[in-house]
Amino acid sequence: MKTIEHWINGTATSAGSTRTGLVYDPAAGRPQAEVLLAEPSDVDTAVAAAGKAFESWGDSSLSQRTKVMFAFRELLVRHEDELARIISSEHGKVLDDARGEIVRGREIVEYACGIADALKGGFSDQVSRDVDVHDFRQPLGVVAGITPFNFPIMVPLWMHPIAIATGNTFVLKPSERVPSASRLVAELYAEAGLPDGVFNVVNGDKVAVDAILEHPGISAVSFVGSTPIAKYVHERATATGKRVQALGGAKNHAVVLPDADLEYAANHLTAAAFGSAGQRCMAISIGVAVGSAGDQLVEILKRKAAEVKIGPGHDAGNDMGPVVTQAARERVIDAVTTGAKQGATVVVDGRAVRVEGHEGGFFVGPSLLDNVTAEMAAYREEIFGPVLGIVRVSTVDEAIALINANPYGNGTAIFTGSGEAARRFQREVKVGMIGVNVPIPVPMSYYSFGGWKDSLIGDSPIHGPEGVRFYTRAKVVTTRWPHTAAAFTFPTSS
Repeated sequence: MKTIEHWINGTATSAGSTRTGLVYDPAAGRPQAEVLLAEPSDVDTAVAAAGKAFESWGDSSLSQRTKVMFAFRELLVRHEDELARIISSEHGKVLDDARGEIVRGREIVEYACGIADALKGGFSDQVSRDVDVHDFRQPLGVVAGITPFNFPIMVPLWMHPIAIATGNTFVLKPSERVPSASRLVAELYAEAGLPDGVFNVVNGDKVAVDAILEHPGISAVSFVGSTPIAKYVHERATATGKRVQALGGAKNHAVVLPDADLEYAANHLTAAAFGSAGQRCMAISIGVAVGSAGDQLVEILKRKAAEVKIGPGHDAGNDMGPVVTQAARERVIDAVTTGAKQGATVVVDGRAVRVEGHEGGFFVGPSLLDNVTAEMAAYREEIFGPVLGIVRVSTVDEAIALINANPYGNGTAIFTGSGEAARRFQREVKVGMIGVNVPIPVPMSYYSFGGWKDSLIGDSPIHGPEGVRFYTRAKVVTTRWPHTAAAFTFPTSS
């Protein structure tokens, strides 16, 4: 069994790690590798390397940084298939979904390629007699990222390209369940010409997380994961004076009005709920059927859920792979069982799904629950699996009130042919990212990603302009150059 090491100061290393964790093949249900789990001393080593690298990288030219980013972007394109296979083998998602993740992450690199424009300051001439004012932004120093299992390459790419392009050095702690993609990314950065120590990968569990949060040499921490852990990260890191991006969980709703194209809406709801086995923070887990849309929508969703082809992610033609662990599979099964006990109608039951030849894999099929209410666990809890619950309401006002009462505010969508309804929805709903006839409204790289309420702890969204602001700090300079009369005397050493 292979061992996945850390990447520190431009090389693979075991550092001082003595503990290991297992990396599973979710489709087979068995371990395929072990990963080293860092001790605090390993984090110290990575931060020391990053701190040393910052002495020169922080003063590097914009031309040097963007040259690296352009080269890195091309290497991501060249290695897309290899990265997709790695992601699929450790996460379980199908190859097309893995490629889509890489493409969306690569968009952040493309934004970083144009970082010079994002870093332009302002200049005010003659604010007072002979006085000018200008501002510019400088990097923070060593920054860190702690990322989840569900997007092994995209979520880290939300962080480190912006951080590095703005002149910082980076320590990444990826999920120990899916560590291999980050290792290859480190190698691609080195091939792109990034100096040693600018990008480091430290694998690990809570020991490594706590060491990062408490380390005095780290200036900022970016985190994506569940809301309880986001709150923990925000509290611990801010207590040590760090800037924190902390993105939490979600319970995303898609409202379907009677005037919507129901076939279109159901097709997109199916993909948004069951794609990546529902393991997305932007997955649609609640469909809100308004008025007469309900019965027909549920019938179409039932048909489409039955058409989802389930199997190993590496097999072409499969729509949905396994969930990431046996514990995740059991959580999904329990959620459907509890929903039925609490009064939901199980329209499609994915609990008993087995894949021939992969009986030990962590497979579970799509489940569709109708007549879900806001009091049920299937509505309140983030299942993080292929379960779509349908809540029925009478009006769009009820739908908006339902969403606004939910503690999460990550993403939401509305399917309608009415511009008036869509405009009212997007203005009144208390959610950070909204789609109109778009089920998963993840913004492009030149906008920032972040929800409201319990989906974003603190006030720092990720990537785009907010990402540039997060990884830099501003200086404002006021200057006066007084006129000095020319001297006609012969200059002397005095």
